[in-house]
Amino acid sequence: MPDCPGVYKYYNKDGVVIYVGKAKNLKRRVNSYFNRVHPVLRTNMLVRHIHDLEYIVVNTEEEALDLENSLIKTFQPHYNVLLKDDKSYPWICVSKELFPRVYLSREKVNKHAKFFGPYPKAEVAWALLDSLKEIFPIRSCRYSLTPESVESKKHRLCLKYHLKTCDGPCQGLISAEDYAKYIDEITHILNGETKYVSDYLRDQMERYASELKFEEAEMVKRKFLLVEKYRAKSVIVSPSITNIDVYSIIRDEGAAFANYLHVSEGSVVQSMTIEYKFVDTDTGESDAELMSTAIREFRARFADAYRKDKVREALVNVIPDFELEGINFVVPQRGDKRKLLGISLKNAEQYRTDKLKMMEKLNPEQRAMRTLTTIQKDFHLPEVPHHIECFDNSNISGTNPVAACVVFRNAKPSKKEYRHFNIKTVEGPDDYASMKEVLTRRYTRLMNEGEDLPQLVVLDGGKGQLSAGVEVLDELGLRGKISMVGIAKTLNEIYFPGDSLPLYIDKNSETLKVVQRLRDEAHRFGITHHRNRRSKSQVHSVLDDINGVGDKTKQLLLKQFKSLKRIREASLEQLAEVIGPAKAKIVHNALNINQQEDK
Repeated sequence: MPDCPGVYKYYNKDGVVIYVGKAKNLKRRVNSYFNRVHPVLRTNMLVRHIHDLEYIVVNTEEEALDLENSLIKTFQPHYNVLLKDDKSYPWICVSKELFPRVYLSREKVNKHAKFFGPYPKAEVAWALLDSLKEIFPIRSCRYSLTPESVESKKHRLCLKYHLKTCDGPCQGLISAEDYAKYIDEITHILNGETKYVSDYLRDQMERYASELKFEEAEMVKRKFLLVEKYRAKSVIVSPSITNIDVYSIIRDEGAAFANYLHVSEGSVVQSMTIEYKFVDTDTGESDAELMSTAIREFRARFADAYRKDKVREALVNVIPDFELEGINFVVPQRGDKRKLLGISLKNAEQYRTDKLKMMEKLNPEQRAMRTLTTIQKDFHLPEVPHHIECFDNSNISGTNPVAACVVFRNAKPSKKEYRHFNIKTVEGPDDYASMKEVLTRRYTRLMNEGEDLPQLVVLDGGKGQLSAGVEVLDELGLRGKISMVGIAKTLNEIYFPGDSLPLYIDKNSETLKVVQRLRDEAHRFGITHHRNRRSKSQVHSVLDDINGVGDKTKQLLLKQFKSLKRIREASLEQLAEVIGPAKAKIVHNALNINQQEDK
């Protein structure tokens, strides 16, 4: 199951939907039904009758809420308690009159009004509506205003006119054309352009605060935060989209995945994804041909839905290579229909991801092989890189220079093969020379011991380190046996021998993830060794330079005499009592010689 928002449907053994639920995280929510005994008997009964499940992924939790609402009303599941009646989420309506009204409604049945929403939370809708009425002096009365009634001044001016929150259209104090300008701006805002409302509320809040009217500022702040959380109308349940089909198809080297959504009366009521496996990866079928096959399959499976709903338009990401009488295939470019097609594509992509995860779970080696094949393809390697090594240098102004070599087998760390190198022949901070020394030592030893060589070597550095590495391969005669690349500091820049221009890798690719892990491991392993060397050099003692004195002898002396000064001042007899006469003589003579040299 995916870790994303969506809606899940539970089926019983007869294929009937018995429960519909929404989730911010589908994997966690669905898993919660099956990992414990529930305190509510109804829930336990539900779990006993679950025979199968389906899910639809969406972008946000609000969209999941809207989709759950429409599916419950469509299927009327036995175990769903809420939302099965006629009540629904609120809509903001703009009436179609001479002087339109803007009001809230839970029923979308009036043909003489334009509806915006639905809104998952009523308080969001009320905050938005109140803000609109504060910004625009529109009427809220229910008078039936006609040209005749306005001209005859049949209706009296109400209190809102005297409070200057209405321009008095009932007595013709504002023309229908000027009033229509308010409605146009309100329509833009309700279509999702809420910046105007947010700016107005922010200015009002700051004005109240500057006047020290903090209670009023707090009330406006609550409205501001609600409007900021407000989302435009749902891409799942849109009143402008009805009786329409959505088809999308994606493909990779071994299979194609087609998704189908059916929208009836503004609600998604059907969703399904199917897979087409290719016998030959070099199949000659085009995307248009695969789309045609998928559409025929879906129409056969959902024949009843096609007979019931008169579908006149189908949204697709690829135009099929055949025509259906009475149906217009469209590739939407913007708006709600484009968003709906995006949801279909997202479900197809999620189905492919689920299939890959399941296959990798059953066969763990398959993922590693797929990753290695991707690396081979991206880096143009002559063979699959089952064995990869990465090198990194560490030093501070040339002091305590070390290098690290990490080894990956089948795209996974092989920590027992990690190696540290203390730089021996290079003085000062010379990364290129240090890299040459380490590579020479490493691969000379591997060849002498008859060990297998890596198919790919990754160097942490740009063109300079890569040039030094190539020189070593040439000197050892390994140029054609080992492939080598360098990683620049930006990580997604990969340098190849003899090419001054880097290769830029997609940030989401598996190749980059493996390379990133290689460099991180080499950096961590090298830095740890470098810190240990620095620590040892900072606690160096004169006792460390005396031949025949080990750590145990040093610990006995320091435990007894507490400091190097007292050890020097101790007599030969006192030293002998602690470490014996032979070692006492060695220590006493060495410390006396050092003391004379210091003088």
